[in-house]
Amino acid sequence: MSNGTEPFLLAKEMTGGYGAADILHSCTLAVEKGRIAVIVGPNGAGKSTAMKAVFGMLPLRAGSVTLDGRDITALSPQARVAAGMGFVPQVRNVFPSMSVEENLEMGAFLRRDDIADTIAEVYDLFPILKTKRRQPAGELSGGQRQQVAVGRALMTRPKLLMLDEPTAGVSPIVMDELFDRIIEVARTGISILMVEQNARQALEIADQGYVLVQGANRFTDTGAALMADPEVRRTFLGG
Repeated sequence: MSNGTEPFLLAKEMTGGYGAADILHSCTLAVEKGRIAVIVGPNGAGKSTAMKAVFGMLPLRAGSVTLDGRDITALSPQARVAAGMGFVPQVRNVFPSMSVEENLEMGAFLRRDDIADTIAEVYDLFPILKTKRRQPAGELSGGQRQQVAVGRALMTRPKLLMLDEPTAGVSPIVMDELFDRIIEVARTGISILMVEQNARQALEIADQGYVLVQGANRFTDTGAALMADPEVRRTFLGG
């Protein structure tokens, strides 16, 4: 399908918002296959809104979204999941009263085939979840709950995994652990797009970085180049 030159995900010149005012202004995001793209920027910059637009949760006035060469701009979020998108929202991303394993099974509700292999893959990636598979997800630590949320999204076998602030509210040690797991997911060939408050640490693992300001692209480059850019460092990374 893909002609090989276009990125796996291309969200091009997205403009839109809720009601009359636009939040996104010609915002462009792209992710190559099996690569990690990170969206950073100040609070209120439209980072989560950009993510919602890619997932079809925000009405676009202009722009387009293509996935693996297919124009999905008109698709609902549900149809985008069927097309290969997985989305882990920032809040309410696990069922607290259900066990870890039941949470993973819920992630596979669209599938009609045997899910045992995928559950095994998730347990390989997140060994702590295997240990705690019978425990209610609500009893887990914040970092472990995030692993459940990511694992649940992986149950649909997405080609693109989107994470909205996956390390919000976890300790630096847990953040490093989650980032290591995210790198492992990308190594399996899954493209990753994430919004992250911990800009410096996120750019360290990013193949591609986007600094958004007021819903528009301010800086776009490799993670390493953004980390090395004096203006980006001074303005967005605290020196």
